This record gives sequence, C-alpha cells and structure tokens, in this order.
Amino acid sequence: MQTPSIQHIIFERIQQEGPISFADYMRMALYEPGYGYYVTGEAKMGWEGDYYTSTDVADFFAHCMGRQLKKMWQQSGQPAHFNVLEQGAGRGDLARQVQQWALADDSAFATALDYRSSDIKAGQDALVSMDHDFAPAVIVSNELVDAFPVHIVEKQGTTLYEVAVTIQNGRLAEILVEPDNTTLVDYLDSFKVPWRTFTDGWRAEINLDALSWMQRTCQLLLGTNARKKRHGFILAIDYGDTARQLYINDRHHGTLGCYYKHQLTERPLVRPGEQDITAHVNFTALIQAARAQGLRLHSLTTQRQWLTENGIYDELEQIHQQQFGKIDTDRASDQGQIALLQWYNLRQRVTTLTNPMGMGNFKVLIMKR
Repeated sequence: MQTPSIQHIIFERIQQEGPISFADYMRMALYEPGYGYYVTGEAKMGWEGDYYTSTDVADFFAHCMGRQLKKMWQQSGQPAHFNVLEQGAGRGDLARQVQQWALADDSAFATALDYRSSDIKAGQDALVSMDHDFAPAVIVSNELVDAFPVHIVEKQGTTLYEVAVTIQNGRLAEILVEPDNTTLVDYLDSFKVPWRTFTDGWRAEINLDALSWMQRTCQLLLGTNARKKRHGFILAIDYGDTARQLYINDRHHGTLGCYYKHQLTERPLVRPGEQDITAHVNFTALIQAARAQGLRLHSLTTQRQWLTENGIYDELEQIHQQQFGKIDTDRASDQGQIALLQWYNLRQRVTTLTNPMGMGNFKVLIMKR
C-alpha cells in the first residue's frame, strides 16, 4: 500500500470539509505530524539547505548572544542558577556556541548558565512539554515566529476577504471567502491600519498564533504563582517590523515568501511539505501581547544595532590584531596572501550579519519584568 503524501492529506481534508483557510494549509504543510516540512526532516538549514539563519554565518552571533545573556545575568543579581530556554532551536548550534563562549569568557557565568533548547519541530507545543521544574530567566527565539501559520486577507471594495485554499482542476488553488467572524478585521483595526483606504487587491498576513505564543511564553517566564511572579526577559529575533511599517498600501502583496534551496518564491501551494513558508512578524503585536501579561518593553532595535552594542566589531578588531598581523607586515608573501583571504572571509561574515539590506535589518525585541 502506497504511503499517502502531505498533498494527498490536504486534498482529502478539503474534499471532506470544503475550502480551508491559508493558515490551516500552512500549518499542515509545515507541522502535520509525520509529513510537515519541519517535522519530517525535510527542513534543511545551513548553506546546503533551503535557508540559513544567523547562527550558520559565524560564531560572532553566538558570542554577541552570550554577552547579552551575561548582561541579563548581571542585571538579575548574578544568581547561582541562570536558566535560559531557546525555542525553535533547530540543530542547537546557538546553545552550543553560547556555552562555549561562556566557558572561555567567565567561569562564574558559565557555571550559573543552564541553556536548554526546544526543537522547532514541536512548534508551540514545545512550551507544553517543558520540564515544569525548569524556570527560565530568559526565553530566546531566533527566527521562530515567522514560521507560524498566518491568515491572509485581501481587500476588495469595502470588504476584507480571507484567502482560502481549495481544489481546482486537480490542483490546489486560492479563493477568496468572507471570514466567519470579525477577528481578522478587528486585528487590523486594533493597530489602526487604514486598510479601507488601500487599493483593491491589497494583501496582508495576520499571525494570530504569534499572540497565543507570546501569552504562553510570558506565562512560562512569570510562573503560575499569581502572588509571586518571577522576573526575567524575553528576547525575540526575527524579520519583520512594527504594524505601522508592515501594513501599508505600498506593500501591496504582503510579505509571504517560500524558500526552497535558497531560492525565494511566491508559490506556497506547490511542493507542500518540501519548502519553507514564512511571513514578516508584526512586532507591535508581540509587544502588546507581552504588555498584557505584565511585561514592559526593554528595547526594539535592528540586529545590526544589537550586534554592534554587544561587541561584534570590537571582537572583529581584536581578532585582526591577534591573528592577522601578517597582513600589515608581510602582505606580499604566500602566508600573507592566505591570511588576507582568511581575513576577507571573516569580515564578509560579519557584513552578512549586519548588512542593513539583509540580516542587519532583522528586529531584536527584548521584553522584561
């Protein structure tokens, strides 16, 4: 008997229930048990895969994360036990690199640091399966929220329609349907998005899962004792922007993108389960959701600024002085030329992380209590 594919399962659901929301389609394509992109091992990270993250570029990112966590540890009074939880960790590279940096930098901090991670395969369910005796002082996510399923809306006339997925001529296809309730309209209205004035055909993504994720993350951070809430930090890094910058008429087609072997496409209904599907994060929504749980905004900045504040260029200069002095004294020799190429490669990695036209424009959100 032939094993059914994720596409077969999606077809079967649509045939039984009728058109499904794009959010439901995206959830199945990415997280369907036994078939989804993040569940089956199809998700390929790194230079040889479909996409790469900051941790794939260089250890510099992890070292900056280590410095940030050390600052938080110090601000917390340098406790003997400092628990950090990273959500959506993928291969666990960041956890390993941060711990290695801590061992080399500060033995007291390294001893206190208990850095644990949950795999992106678990999605939001990772919070449910956490060890309840593990009370995190910091919860970190790096390019996690952009992979949550999103609803897609389209403006036509005075109506905000929802994009649904159906079957036409034996293939998956989009159709517009009227939403069952006002949730999606209320979401945009809550951020004062003037969508009614936008051009017909304007599209946007709405990530309702991000709101429930932030609520659950805050609850995990603060604990269940209402009389004695814990203190700590939430640090979320992702591509996205504030609602005011994200939901504008000029961004007519929204931000949804698909990654397959490092190629960006806009065809989410092809290759379900074989390609990554993402959308920009509404950081205003994350901030408001965290504030509703009692946290306050510490900072919202770009990755470029955050890396700079946490010493990436200082570290690069220190490496230059310690390891690449031959470039300045003997550049013409074979060894000097090899050193020069190595130095250019190292500097290019830092540029990749900080380029304001790329990763450098990612946002870094820190909430605290």
